[in-house]
Amino acid sequence: MMPSLFLSHGTPLLALEKNSYTLFLKEYMQTMKKPAAIVILSAHWENEDQMISAVGKHEVIYDFAGFPEEIFQITYPARGCLELSDRILTLLSRIDVLGELDERRPLDHGAWGLLHLMYPEADIPTVSMSISPSLPFYKQYEIGKALRELKENNVLIIGSGGTVHNFTHIQKDMHVAEGWAIEFENWVEEKIMKWDLQSLFNYENIAPYSTEAVPSKEHFIPLVIAMGTGDDNKKAALLHRSFQYGNLSLTAWKFE
Repeated sequence: MMPSLFLSHGTPLLALEKNSYTLFLKEYMQTMKKPAAIVILSAHWENEDQMISAVGKHEVIYDFAGFPEEIFQITYPARGCLELSDRILTLLSRIDVLGELDERRPLDHGAWGLLHLMYPEADIPTVSMSISPSLPFYKQYEIGKALRELKENNVLIIGSGGTVHNFTHIQKDMHVAEGWAIEFENWVEEKIMKWDLQSLFNYENIAPYSTEAVPSKEHFIPLVIAMGTGDDNKKAALLHRSFQYGNLSLTAWKFE
């Protein structure tokens, strides 16, 4: 069965960078069976209602400013998959989450920034999904559980976010990780490996440096959804961890 992934998307510059994480993303995909389709949930598509893309061919949105001109030349013209979009609607309805199709939504950098590195040919049908920060974490996890059966059909599910992702704290000239960021990452790792959902759902109140690491939870939610897709086996593997700018974590988790 296809595993699912949680991947940090870093800054928009990730799409242009050459570092240990971008090398991992490129090489790891070579070890995996090629997916029949991709479903990606990005922290940068927030919506109160659950939205599901239903486009024929994807355009991209440059949801940032102040970066080199080169990054604004990146496109990701993967085709959509209306059949898959409709199936997701059905799966979510079973857990009383009413989805809505969006026929115009372009891919944001939380989606195309990763996919551009992982599958540069853009030849895999792709469906993007929004996240709703107002939903409690147990419901986010249920969304993952509902999507799980897609993995049986060789669909790769990716949650795109960040576990230490606070741009007000980054140190652009700092090349070692700060202790507080490492401590938060270690706490998250311990709870994931123990599949301690109660602690993860309450991370804001009990995790060390949670406010510094995750100032707003939209970047943490894709991790919870990705974990939900692995609920049957509850088997997790940390595939990669590195840091940029002193505390911006680049992590990759696999859930089977």
